Amino acid sequence: MTISSSLNAGVSGLSANASRLASISDNIANSATRGYKRVQTDFHSMVLSGSGGAYSAGGVRTTNVRLIDERGPLVSTNNATDLAVRGRGMLPVASITEVEAGGSPTMLLTSTGSFRTDSNGYLSTESGLVLMGFPASADGTIPDVARDTSNSLEPIHIDLNRLSAEPTTEISLTANLPASETDPGASGDPVEHVVQYFDNMGRSEELSITYTPTVAVAPATTGTNEWTMQIVDSATGATVIGEYTLTFDDSASTAGTLQSVATVTGGTYDATAGSVTITTASGPVEINIGVIGEQNGMSQLGDEFVPGTTVKDGTAVGSFVSVEINESGEVIAKYDSGDTKVIYKVPLADVSNLNGMQSLDSQTYKPTDDSGAFYLWDAGNGPTGEILGYAQEESAVDVATELTDMIKTQRAYSSNAKVIQTVDEMLQETTNIKR
Repeated sequence: MTISSSLNAGVSGLSANASRLASISDNIANSATRGYKRVQTDFHSMVLSGSGGAYSAGGVRTTNVRLIDERGPLVSTNNATDLAVRGRGMLPVASITEVEAGGSPTMLLTSTGSFRTDSNGYLSTESGLVLMGFPASADGTIPDVARDTSNSLEPIHIDLNRLSAEPTTEISLTANLPASETDPGASGDPVEHVVQYFDNMGRSEELSITYTPTVAVAPATTGTNEWTMQIVDSATGATVIGEYTLTFDDSASTAGTLQSVATVTGGTYDATAGSVTITTASGPVEINIGVIGEQNGMSQLGDEFVPGTTVKDGTAVGSFVSVEINESGEVIAKYDSGDTKVIYKVPLADVSNLNGMQSLDSQTYKPTDDSGAFYLWDAGNGPTGEILGYAQEESAVDVATELTDMIKTQRAYSSNAKVIQTVDEMLQETTNIKR
C-alpha cells in the first residue's frame, strides 16, 4: 500500500506540474497582450490517513486562479478612445454579435480596450467588443438609473452624419457710452450696437441695440447720465422686444458704473445677476449688462462710444469631427463649429471579489456568484478610479518571473518522474523475490 501510494503521489506530481507549465505557457504567450491577467497555479497537499504506523502518500492537487485584480502598467497611445482604468473598476462591454442581433446584450467587463467607430457607428474593438454606457438626455445630463443592473446600459453608437446646433441663451454686453452726450447742448445722436446670436435652428440672427442719450436741458450745467436702450430682433422685424432706461453714477468712488435700470418693456432687470431677459423669435435670451455699482458690463465715461467684447453661448450648425471620453466617463462628441455634446456616460463596474469572475475570451470577464454582485459607479466615485483616454493597460505578466517559475516546474516534474522510476524499480525487486 505504501509503495502504491508513492506511485500515485508521483503521478499526481507530474499532473500538477504539467498544469503549472500550462499556465506559465499561457502567461508567456500573452506577455504582449493588452490587459491580459496572468494565471497563477497553486499547489495543495492531499493527506491520507495511514494504518498500523505506515504512512500513505496522498499526493498533490492544483487550482488555477486568474489574478484579475492585478493591473499591468499603463502606456500612452495616440487614439482618444483607447481606454484604460487608473485604479479600481472595469469597463462595461458587450459582444458585437449580440449587439447587432438586437435585444439586450450580455454585459461583460474588461480593464482596457482600443475602441474605434466601426462601419455601423458602434464604438468597438477589433476583437468585437462594443463599449457600453448610459445614454445622455438632449441637454447632456444623465438620467437617474438603477446601478445594480445593466438594463439601462446601451451600446455606444456614434451618428457620424448628425449635425449639431446650440441656440444662444446668454449674452454678456460690455460697452462704454460717452458721458458727454448727456451734457447740455450735446447732439443727442443715438449709437448702435449689433450683436449676433444663433436661434434654435442654428441660424445666425442679430440683435440691434440702440442707445439714445437723454440730453440735459439748460439751465442745467451737468449731464443727465441717462440712456434709453432699445433692443430689436432681426428675426421679428422692427418690433422693439426690450426697452430699458439706464442711469449711470457720477460720484467720485463709483463714477461711470450703473446706478439704476428701469424697465419700459421686456423682462425685469435682475439686480443680483445684473441681467435682463428678452424674448426673441426662438426663445428667451438673458443679457448681462452689469451689476449696480460694479465695474463690469455697461459703463459711461469720456467722449467716445466703445463697444467691448461680447461673450455669448450657442453655436451655428456644425458637422461631427471626433469623439473623446473624459476621466469621469463622459463620451463627448465634438463638432467643427466648436460645439461639444455629452452623448453617453461610461460607468465603472465593481464587484467584491474580482478574481471570482468568470474569464472569457479577449480579456473579458463575467460576474458570478463567487465574485459577488456588481455595481455601476460613476468613474472617480466610490471605490473606483478614473477612465483614461489615449491610454491602454499592458499585460500583467513579468516574463522574467515566468521563466524562473518554468525552471522550477521543470525540476519538480523531473523529480516526480524520478519517484515513479524509483517505485518501478522497487516493485521490480519485489517481483524478483519469487524467483
